[in-house]
Amino acid sequence: MTKRAAASKISQPLYDRDCRACPRLAKFLADSRHRYPDHWCRPVPAFGDPAPWLLIAGLAPGMHGANRTGRPFTGDFAGVLLYQSLYDVGLSNQPNGASPDDGLALKGVRITNAVKCVPPQNKPDGSEIRECNRYMAAEIAALPSIRVILALGRIAHDAVLMALGQKRSACKFGHAAEHLIGGTWLIDSYHCSRYNTQTRRLTPEMFRNVMSRAVELGRI
Repeated sequence: MTKRAAASKISQPLYDRDCRACPRLAKFLADSRHRYPDHWCRPVPAFGDPAPWLLIAGLAPGMHGANRTGRPFTGDFAGVLLYQSLYDVGLSNQPNGASPDDGLALKGVRITNAVKCVPPQNKPDGSEIRECNRYMAAEIAALPSIRVILALGRIAHDAVLMALGQKRSACKFGHAAEHLIGGTWLIDSYHCSRYNTQTRRLTPEMFRNVMSRAVELGRI
């Protein structure tokens, strides 16, 4: 089932800021709200162009990044490379995003996450990924303009496949791997996390090359 065939899922909500469907995540959010009363500490909505050709799928909000600011990849280390790379290929009006009121605007791009709530140790479990996947599936179904999906990491890759009604075995994750699914391109990248960049598993050049390739695929 492709995103076109999944149109019936559009009736699902794209976002629920009061979602408490996952007990472990709900408790962790409540504890985080108590510890950090100035943080967002709610499910984080997608951000970007309302009619995107490119959807970027991340893992989950970072504790002091999106969980603090309420905007994906904003205020954490991973966002530095992501937003700079988007700017470098002409998909953003500025090279950084530090806060929701900084004027950042994406051009033809929307950013979402496999899991919308911050998980303990940045590790959602399988049931949480499956529960939250209904939001990703609804979002993809509601955005027929999407031509390319960029998955940041294996969990995001698998979540996109699930949202598109594909088996995990249908497309193997690999950095810079490309998969055509019912007319939509799925391209993979290692996640632009601090760990991956500091260990050089992912370099800025590698990431920008994948971003540039996503732009090329969007023109096909």
